[in-house]
Amino acid sequence: MSAPSVTPIPITTIYELKQHHSQLVRLGLASHPAHARRLLAFLARDPAGLPYAARLLAHHPDPHPALFNPLFASLPPRHAAALLSLMLSLPLRPDHFTLPRILPAAPLPLAVQLHALLLKLNFHSHAHSFNALLAAYHANGRADLAFRLFVGGGSSAVLDVVSWTTMVGGLCRLGHVDDARELFDGMPERNLISWNAMISGYVKAGRFLDALEVFDQMRVTGLERNGFVAASAVVACTGAGALARGREVHRWVEQSGIQMDEKLATAVVDMYCKCGSVEEAWRVFQGLPTKGLTSWNCMIGGLAVHGRCKEAIELFHQMEREDVAPDDVTLVNVLTACAHTGNVSGGRHYFDYIVQRYGIEPKMEHYGCMVDLFGRAGLLDEAKKVIDDMPMEPDIGVLGALFGACKIHRDLDLGEAIGWRVIELDPQNSGRYVLLANLLASAGRWGDVARVRQLMDERNVSKEAGRSVIEIDSEVCEFQCGTLRHPEEKEIFAMAKDMMRKIGLEGYAPDTSDVLHDVAEEAKEASLLYHSEKLAIAFGLLRTRPGDTMRVTKNLRVCRDCHEATKLISRVFEREIVVRDRNRFHHFRDGACSCNDYW
Repeated sequence: MSAPSVTPIPITTIYELKQHHSQLVRLGLASHPAHARRLLAFLARDPAGLPYAARLLAHHPDPHPALFNPLFASLPPRHAAALLSLMLSLPLRPDHFTLPRILPAAPLPLAVQLHALLLKLNFHSHAHSFNALLAAYHANGRADLAFRLFVGGGSSAVLDVVSWTTMVGGLCRLGHVDDARELFDGMPERNLISWNAMISGYVKAGRFLDALEVFDQMRVTGLERNGFVAASAVVACTGAGALARGREVHRWVEQSGIQMDEKLATAVVDMYCKCGSVEEAWRVFQGLPTKGLTSWNCMIGGLAVHGRCKEAIELFHQMEREDVAPDDVTLVNVLTACAHTGNVSGGRHYFDYIVQRYGIEPKMEHYGCMVDLFGRAGLLDEAKKVIDDMPMEPDIGVLGALFGACKIHRDLDLGEAIGWRVIELDPQNSGRYVLLANLLASAGRWGDVARVRQLMDERNVSKEAGRSVIEIDSEVCEFQCGTLRHPEEKEIFAMAKDMMRKIGLEGYAPDTSDVLHDVAEEAKEASLLYHSEKLAIAFGLLRTRPGDTMRVTKNLRVCRDCHEATKLISRVFEREIVVRDRNRFHHFRDGACSCNDYW
């Protein structure tokens, strides 16, 4: 029932509320639910207003829980708890819809109190209340309490698909994906939300192949398809670097008639960009009926990480011509494009232009891009000046960019000073220690290298192993540096040795400058053979033919030795090899790389 017409007046004080209330009393409207809820909503914001609220309700002819329930979801937990106390003091018994309105945002102490109230009111057997309590415990990081409630407090009458899905989603959000999968496999029934909870949980945990496995299981169930599941599957393909699987999911979306909204379209464009096929990303982008800012940013960023600076900047200007104003993400992408191609003058220009014309206040990441731009170009003094002139203290990302540049350009003094500082700021990141050790090793300072290693041991920091993923005929295989575990282990290792022998005949000379160990040169060269990228490429050579394209995704930056070796492999074995490392893409073809050896 709609509220009778009363000219609304702004209520900012208890005095104004009392005036409005008296007007409603004169008109005989004070008991109307809509007006009563408005008065209660204001009074609930401040404990000082609760006595007046109690008097208001005492004179209400029918103080039903429906007066209160709509208010709880919109109030902060502390105010909701105060309003609930008032409700109980009348006394007015809550109904099944009361506590589920409060639980989602309840901090742990309040959630525990509400749990006790549920038991007292015998509402714990009501599915809506039970599921809200499960969600509250998960939201407070207490998977143990949620699990205890789920196992011990639930009955077959209470546990429904929402209960199971709440547990699966909550465990995934807390990082317990294996426990979530065990529950998921035991679900008596699943809906689309259940499937998406497990798929997205794996994606957030970085377990992309597991996410795709669950997605494949879902496809055979015949469930109605939707954009949320599709977006999660596309992101999984992106993370795995699985282009063929990404194409398959994209076709599935088109054949299913799923509406390609901006979020899904952006995910597809991002997938093609990050799986190494900018051309396919461009076709999807061009086919969008409307392009939002996120779509423009995604395509500009994709061109940037592929080193296609000119095209990225041209697209930025096209965006301007279509009256789409850039944001801080656009600025990052344009600066990244300039950094990956050494376009220092362009980087300077677009930093000033976008900041001044569009009133974008530079953030930490923008200064980090400028440090990266100057650092990659060897302009270390200018990079350091950016840091010195920043209006805020540099974070680990900004200092890390300068540190990496010092390693590339072998500036030992500045690099060592920054390196120790970076390690103290990011003590659990193994990459920082390895970079400093590499810098010191390049100067033959093995005693200091040992000191870095000792510090890693003392802090229980393990070096992150290099991993490379290659997709061949929709089969995704992962290789790890230093180990080879594969059914075709012997064949892969034989191909790797033959591969290195053949490029050696073409002039390849091992670059051992990044090998840490103070051992004989021959041992250093042998260790290079076990780099994950070389093992992945050797596997790819066994499964492909001349003229084919191989796509490899690495978790670390490509080392100099692998970069030079892959250039020659592309020529000797007549393959195009696309490598996506931590920072960018490298397209190897005919003995050259798209980065022009600038990375």
